[in-house]
Amino acid sequence: MIEPGAPAPDFTMTNQDGEPVTLSELRGRHVALYFYPKADTPGCTKQACGVRDRAAEYEAAGAVVLGVSPDPVADLRAFADKYGLPFTLLSDHGAEVAKLYGVWAGHMERTTFLIDPDGVVARVFRRIKPDEHDDLVLGALASVT
Repeated sequence: MIEPGAPAPDFTMTNQDGEPVTLSELRGRHVALYFYPKADTPGCTKQACGVRDRAAEYEAAGAVVLGVSPDPVADLRAFADKYGLPFTLLSDHGAEVAKLYGVWAGHMERTTFLIDPDGVVARVFRRIKPDEHDDLVLGALASVT
């Protein structure tokens, strides 16, 4: 698993709109990169809706939120539409990026990486609980911004 202080491995994945998103193109901003097992399941929905409900706080902290799952793009689009998710969802359909980050164990492990504006991993939250996610990540953002 990638540890704090390490450069965040770069990637390009397809978002819910079928467009490519490259991590290195977000340099200059904090990135909350969160991996979740499956769209539209109870825990993942709770986590995504928590981010949605606190989107203004992420924006105020200067952070971009990227949610990553192994779901196909069409499922991500449906998930975003159903819950009005205002942030980017990425399809890691072959789990290549999850493996690169060390969060694949036959399924996506719920883990969030806070990446600083220079592309370095500032914090890692492993096996994060959906209802604690935003308090932990936003608290960490407050301490690094």
